[in-house]
Amino acid sequence: MVTGGANSRSRGGLPSASRRGLFRGGPKEVTSGVRPGSRPLPRRRSCRPMAGGRAQGSRRAARLPEGGRLMAPASRLLALWALAAVALPGSGAEGDGGWYAFVRPVILQGLTDNSRFRALCSRERLLASFGDRVVRLSTANTYSYHKVDLPFQEYVEQLLHPQDPTSLGNDTLYFFGDNNFTEWASLFRHYSPPPFGLLGTAPAYSFGIAGAGSGVPFHWHGPGYSEVIYGRKRWFLYPPEKTPEFHPNKTTLAWLRDTYPALPPSARPLECTIRAGEVLYFPDRWWHATLNLDTSVFISTFLG
Repeated sequence: MVTGGANSRSRGGLPSASRRGLFRGGPKEVTSGVRPGSRPLPRRRSCRPMAGGRAQGSRRAARLPEGGRLMAPASRLLALWALAAVALPGSGAEGDGGWYAFVRPVILQGLTDNSRFRALCSRERLLASFGDRVVRLSTANTYSYHKVDLPFQEYVEQLLHPQDPTSLGNDTLYFFGDNNFTEWASLFRHYSPPPFGLLGTAPAYSFGIAGAGSGVPFHWHGPGYSEVIYGRKRWFLYPPEKTPEFHPNKTTLAWLRDTYPALPPSARPLECTIRAGEVLYFPDRWWHATLNLDTSVFISTFLG
């Protein structure tokens, strides 16, 4: 069952046009969008036109509430139902169904107002507040065994650059997940996570900043949310029973260049691009790889 989370602050829409304070560097586009035969994720509002349209067997969008500064109790219950509602066999356009909370990724929009958090995540403010703090970087491979500690300012000024397509994952350092919550508490207390939880779980944050073309190759873990604060993040997802074809030490950019084009339509993943202010919910044990299309700031809420 899905339950309302403890944090249920105001839920206005987030501005997406403003680029002031955005981390800069790297190309605006790394890949040109969904290829023919790929399967777009369900979405609250329509996406940009996708090549090939919606593939057969893809599911309809989840309808989640947006707008107003305050959400009435009935509206919030409706939002919970939209996230976790059962679609009985034969009731959907394609005749399939299931619980979003357990077996189906979904994009959430307009549920929280993180404009204050976004302002605090500008390059200038982060460097002023945390520039001398030591951060722990992980290698951008599936298992992320190697860790490197260095000052945050050094990471931003020397390592936050576009991904080299020829670099291996264990040669690429990535700031995500290994956050000192005591040192970063002054920032994290301004973040409003999606107001949904799963019974028996507690949320934990992972904050990240990475350059254009960077990302993490296919891996899986427990359920959670991923919100983009600045930039755009491309996601590739497979259900637990469908192991993707990948090399654990090749970057997502290399996989997209070398492996993806040869995949038949039936073997291609679900795909979506998450933009600033949008949140992706990923269910338990779903395989996923990520690719930052711009220099990006993002935060995940793991329900562990």
